[in-house]
Amino acid sequence: MTDSDLRASFANVRTEVGKAVVGQDAAVSGLIVALLAGGHVLLEGVPGVAKTLLVRSLSHALHLHTARVQFTPDLMPGDVTGSVVYDAKNGDFEFRRGPVFTNILLADEINRTPPKTQSSLLEAMEERQVTVDGVTHALPEPFLVAATQNPVEYEGTYALPEAQLDRFLLKLVLDLPQREAEVEVLQRHADGFSPRDLAAAGVTAVVGADEIAAARAAVVRVGAKPELLGYIVDLARGTRQSPSVKLGVSPRGATALLAAAKAWAWLSGAEAITPDHVQAMLLPVWRHRIALRPEAELEGVSADTILRSVVSQVQVPL
Repeated sequence: MTDSDLRASFANVRTEVGKAVVGQDAAVSGLIVALLAGGHVLLEGVPGVAKTLLVRSLSHALHLHTARVQFTPDLMPGDVTGSVVYDAKNGDFEFRRGPVFTNILLADEINRTPPKTQSSLLEAMEERQVTVDGVTHALPEPFLVAATQNPVEYEGTYALPEAQLDRFLLKLVLDLPQREAEVEVLQRHADGFSPRDLAAAGVTAVVGADEIAAARAAVVRVGAKPELLGYIVDLARGTRQSPSVKLGVSPRGATALLAAAKAWAWLSGAEAITPDHVQAMLLPVWRHRIALRPEAELEGVSADTILRSVVSQVQVPL
């Protein structure tokens, strides 16, 4: 299958997701970028903006195994990773796999569970494995965690620790839809659409694991000239020098931006990344990787504002 055929397949994924979700094109693109770059996605938005429906729709558009975990205050780590239990039939202990053993894990409302349970995903997201009682169990490939969360100021939420946030390639913020999109949502419901029955909405699987593996290999081949690598480094260093930032982007954050830019470049049909590809992915890749100073937060400064300022100050390579 050629690169053009592969791109067409992922364009079909967008079409299938669009049968269920309206007005969230940027979020759909972000999920596809993460899938191609081998990363994970954090979706943030107020209740009712289709965060969960978006992930479920993507799952239906892919020939992959999916699982969903509703994160609650009483959820335990073993409920996610699995645990060792006693089997009375054979008189022995055995490991029973948790829902993390899947291709796409929907971690719904991840910030409604305490940090101890949130941290149960750290090894899975970084190493693609789970260790229980000293025994390591490999996760299937591809493996993507798509987590949803409500804004941290909502009641009953726990802020994700920095180590957990750093495991997400992208943080996508889902805003309320424009009026035209909201009218279309209502029209679809008036015509009988049910978010609980995506098959009835016509969402079908169009891409499988083989196509994803081939597309990932093609993404790796996307070129990155030395001046573009230097541009990414200069942007990262710019975040560390901002007076409003307590903790800037790390070298790992720079490599994450490179991976996302290469995936976006490939989807765009380019053979090498350009400054436009870097800038297009900078906010979703870095907005959760910088920590603002308390005085900046009190003044209402956002991470996106800081990042846009850094982009405007760093010289773009010709």
